[in-house]
Amino acid sequence: MVEGKGMRLRIHEPNGLFLDTVVRRITAEGPNGAFGILPRHLDLAAVLVPGIFSYEADGGRPVYLAVDEGILVKQGPEVQVATRMAVKGELGALRQSVEEMIAVVDDRERKTRSAVARLEADLVRRFVTFGKNV
Repeated sequence: MVEGKGMRLRIHEPNGLFLDTVVRRITAEGPNGAFGILPRHLDLAAVLVPGIFSYEADGGRPVYLAVDEGILVKQGPEVQVATRMAVKGELGALRQSVEEMIAVVDDRERKTRSAVARLEADLVRRFVTFGKNV
């Protein structure tokens, strides 16, 4: 399993396992801002927003990922992350990836709101038609 002071980090994408490694520290972004996780941190479940996710492996150097929205679950020495997309890279270059992820989420939300509005309008039309036929 995980030796003494580390945590096993697994990041899952829809098409499979993106990352499986042992880490000493994790930093992620939630709706209320960034938060960190160390090996003896209490168990938790957290929502992730599109942003920068970082971890520190045994070498001490941070590794940066751009992640789409998702969920993080820490249970004992295991940390599982489920996200739609993760991209590994240098911190400066990941900014564009995060901006693209946010634009995709905004577009999805806009399309969802539009679809809900059409459904509501259709429902009102059906009630009005039903009322006239009664």
